Amino acid sequence: MKKLLFVFGTRPEAIKMAPIIHAAKKHSELFDVKVCLTGQHKEMLHSVMDFFELKADVDLALMKANQTLFDITADAIRGLEKVLNEFEPDIVLVQGDTTTAFVGALAAYYKKIKVAHIEAGLRSHDKYAPFPEEINRKMVGTIADYHFCPTTAAAENLEKENINLNVFVTGNTVIDALLWGVQKIRATDVYAKPFHFISLNKKIILVTGHRRENFGKPFENICDALNFIGSKYPDVQIVYPVHLNPNVQSVVKERLSNKNNIFLIDPLDYPHLIWIMDKSYFVITDSGGIQEEAPSLGKPVLVMRDVTERMEGVTAGTALLVGTSKEKIIEEASKLLDDNIHYQTMSKAVNPYGDGTTAEQIISILAKQS
Repeated sequence: MKKLLFVFGTRPEAIKMAPIIHAAKKHSELFDVKVCLTGQHKEMLHSVMDFFELKADVDLALMKANQTLFDITADAIRGLEKVLNEFEPDIVLVQGDTTTAFVGALAAYYKKIKVAHIEAGLRSHDKYAPFPEEINRKMVGTIADYHFCPTTAAAENLEKENINLNVFVTGNTVIDALLWGVQKIRATDVYAKPFHFISLNKKIILVTGHRRENFGKPFENICDALNFIGSKYPDVQIVYPVHLNPNVQSVVKERLSNKNNIFLIDPLDYPHLIWIMDKSYFVITDSGGIQEEAPSLGKPVLVMRDVTERMEGVTAGTALLVGTSKEKIIEEASKLLDDNIHYQTMSKAVNPYGDGTTAEQIISILAKQS
């Protein structure tokens, strides 16, 4: 029996790990499964754990006020040393490109434990965009023994870095999680209640934004673009769950408060986020995961980044890079609202990120490894 330790600390990691954890637990004759949270995030993470019916075996609870990357890195590696000594896993699974993922892989390497990297091979080829994620995922890639890539392009990125052993193209577990979650929320009206202020008879634009590289002037441009769109299209509703980071809150509230059709709301937990995404006409975001999720629901995505490690969506036509240019955001949002043929082309493009079977593929592969 293989002992698997899942290490994660943020909401996106939990969402993408959940299908694999459940798939592994279905095969209890093959796997002894433990879950370790670092606590890199807190409130948002625990709501996802509840939604996906997951429980942590260990919670390092590292989150503290005004923590820095230095704090997270140092505290996590000290905490993980104790966990690895106690559980002695055969494989440590980390997901994506967070500091938790990097430290989880590094800690496992220090103990000579094999590492499986979920969502391997993503690259923007700019070490500061996104920061620090681009370097985190490259360092995990260097350490990992098993690389589970969401797309062929991701696998090709690894090949260019001379990583050729145990590279598997499986799709992305975010699609597994999304399809499970949407089925659950569509079965009840309970998730609609917090959105009493919107009309489902009008077009809804969902906006999310939190990237460090967009702090300052870029966020001002984004807000000015949203303000213009709201004024130009008074019947369109813009719903913006505002990230708690003060660098985001201050700019957004200063520039977008008290607008008739722009709704600034608190950050959403995962089920409410996918509920409003499911009801949206299209999405404007700088998030990574939403670039993968929204197309599965037929929602075009305008990506407020100059580069993305998820170019497959751009190539397929489900997503479009608009950067943080006020003019570009306005131009492309207007095209989606005014040109139905353009909208249909984006909304019906094939999502390149998977078909909902990724978790089972990963568990099947791990079961065969010696």
